[in-house]
Amino acid sequence: MAAICYQSPIKLNFTTSNPIPNNPPSLYPIKTRFSSGFNLSAVPSKTQTTHITIPEPEPVFASVKSFAPATVANLGPGFDFLGCAVDGIGDFITLRVDSKVKPGEVSISDISGDGEKLSKDPLSNCAGIAAISVMKMLNIQSVGLSISLEKGLPLGSGLGSSAASAAAAAVAVNELFGGKLSVSDLVLAGLESETKVSGYHADNIAPAIMGGFVLIRSYDPLELIELKFPLEKDLFFVLVNPEFEAPTKKMRAALPNEVTMSHHIWNSSQAGALVAAILQGDSRGLGKALSSDKIVEPKRGPLIPGMQGVKKAALEAGAFGCTISGAGPTLVAVTDGEERGREIGERMVEAFMKEGKLKALAMVKKLDRVGARLVSSNPR
Repeated sequence: MAAICYQSPIKLNFTTSNPIPNNPPSLYPIKTRFSSGFNLSAVPSKTQTTHITIPEPEPVFASVKSFAPATVANLGPGFDFLGCAVDGIGDFITLRVDSKVKPGEVSISDISGDGEKLSKDPLSNCAGIAAISVMKMLNIQSVGLSISLEKGLPLGSGLGSSAASAAAAAVAVNELFGGKLSVSDLVLAGLESETKVSGYHADNIAPAIMGGFVLIRSYDPLELIELKFPLEKDLFFVLVNPEFEAPTKKMRAALPNEVTMSHHIWNSSQAGALVAAILQGDSRGLGKALSSDKIVEPKRGPLIPGMQGVKKAALEAGAFGCTISGAGPTLVAVTDGEERGREIGERMVEAFMKEGKLKALAMVKKLDRVGARLVSSNPR
């Protein structure tokens, strides 16, 4: 890259760089968790290949059911490197040992809640890809597995639909065989799925597996940092999903190939302020930074009918901030009270109809601090 002078454009090729309920009852977290500030500096880069053979574990259960939450990626200025999990909505996976499936392989037996849009080919489905990746990591060759996927998230919504399916599948396979893999392994398995479905970015899959807020410090090698929002602080997300699909590929194609130095400096400072607000439990500061993206939101916003009017309505109703969730079209607003969140959601729904002629659904959710987890299991 050439030297950068003030106000000269920075080359940022978004299209080619980085290819690769309240909590449901009876859920318990997977065994391995990150500690605050843990990073994966030891994880091999995407350009490296490792050949480590481990003994094949026996299935601990005959079947398991797992859940993975929705996620909000980018959080305004954190394009492709910040994301968080939201409580109460997500995807379920039921996984079982199936004698009818060829040993070492995966079959997708059923998918519900997708409007019959998703493929049952495990090599083309994000849940299947993640499951196969975990099976390879565990060296599973003696049994076949079948998957039933229950979609709780709309497709192309900006709520991490593909990541939720991948995270739930990765956790299910790992737990079926006794939880041998680390969280870092599960993130890499999910990242392989995301790579084939929507691109090499971990700002959905990492929080879907880990829960909470996650910062992707580096992709090569992969380094993740968990950001702890204080337990005693309140934080609510108002998620407003219009009846409009925004395919990730189309939304990425709208991004600029270059940005000015001034916009780079601005977004960097806002991302820093966002991280500080998370760690301090400052929901107002979080909202202010989340609303301040000058690179991605200005390009994607016009593709979502009524977006600017909806954001204005959210702020006028008392939201601390509002932006696009992931690639959209869902908009996310931030506040510190559930009742106020409902009022904000109502104003945003009204604005979507008035400004964009779109029906919309509003939800008020808390931060999911757990991430993907097992719901139930059946012994062999």
